[in-house]
Amino acid sequence: MKDNVQHLRQLIAQQAARMMAEEGISDFAYAKKKAGKQLGAVEYHALPSNTEIEEALKLYNSLFLGETHPENLRDLRQNAFYTMQLLQKFNPHLTGAVLDGTAGLCAETQIHLFADSIKEVEMFLLNQQIPFDVNEKSYRIMNDGKRDKKGDYRKTVPVFTLETDTGLIKLSVFEVDDIRVTTKRPADGSNALRLNLDGVKALLEKEVPREHQLPHL
Repeated sequence: MKDNVQHLRQLIAQQAARMMAEEGISDFAYAKKKAGKQLGAVEYHALPSNTEIEEALKLYNSLFLGETHPENLRDLRQNAFYTMQLLQKFNPHLTGAVLDGTAGLCAETQIHLFADSIKEVEMFLLNQQIPFDVNEKSYRIMNDGKRDKKGDYRKTVPVFTLETDTGLIKLSVFEVDDIRVTTKRPADGSNALRLNLDGVKALLEKEVPREHQLPHL
């Protein structure tokens, strides 16, 4: 019985990873529930952890996307870099799957902005004639915030969604002082990595020949 449950967890993790890689799903909880439903798993203990799904996602990218994965990842990072250049006044930081390398073909690009107000970012996008949608996202963070039922601290921030040729870009707008606040990775709860514009530029220059390197800011 135990072996059967473990096998089912592996199948669900693999199916969730496939959907995240090919369909651009970024929410681990949604992916695992959808995969579990497809495979007939209705009990919570049969669902894999976020960490198991992330490991399956790394394996999927390696096995099935092959040479296209590094190229796709580079395109996503370059698009993120140009977007961050445009939004330089808001101290943009790249985070999430595009930064850590687990991004699939249609992955969302996560960028954190730090502004005095959401209105400031909204007016900037309008003046640049950039179409967007607005919603909210709740982040698990490492210090002050509202605890949820699991005892985690959380902070809810506005999110602007931009649609680009390489996929959706999510701009989460934090307060200026929140640059000192560390968000948590959804996969395992560890501190999420963030890179500023110079950091993303350096990352890209490790991936491309010198003659194609990005211009100095």
